[in-house]
Amino acid sequence: METKLYEISSPSDEKIKEVAEILKKGGIVAIPTETVYGLAGNALSEESAEKIFKAKGRPSDNPFIVHISEFSEWDSLVESIPEPARELSERFWPGPLTIILPKSDKIPLTVSGGLSTVGVRMPSHPVARAIIKECGFPLAAPSANTSGKPSPTKASHVKDDLMDKIDAIVDGGESELELNPP
Repeated sequence: METKLYEISSPSDEKIKEVAEILKKGGIVAIPTETVYGLAGNALSEESAEKIFKAKGRPSDNPFIVHISEFSEWDSLVESIPEPARELSERFWPGPLTIILPKSDKIPLTVSGGLSTVGVRMPSHPVARAIIKECGFPLAAPSANTSGKPSPTKASHVKDDLMDKIDAIVDGGESELELNPP
């Protein structure tokens, strides 16, 4: 497989449509978030989840976080949203907070690692959110690295690790947040 490379620094970049088309066709794409690069695929598709597991060499019982672009996308992914969870999301989203709740039937068991719950997150990276919005579906996006390797904070890290194993890499700059602050 030949991995396509996209440099996208703005949420209005026309290349976002090309990246979304790859995802709509079942491809998997490394995208930036504020913490690490995620290996994204359609969160509502078992086939996309299986491609992510294969590319990462990740055990299939290890669940993915589901990424959304807007608050309205969350309701259909979980059974219900308790008021404390809604308050947390309103205070900390977009941002690096994952909220775990009982999943709806829309989320395949392959995405939830066989669990009855799903972690949902709204990244603050504008390019990630623009890609999700353009797709029209949430993205499952664990870190874009081979399992056991450090999580990538730059597109070059993904390129070194997953080149020719995934459909595309979006270079949206270096991650903004330190994973292990002093």
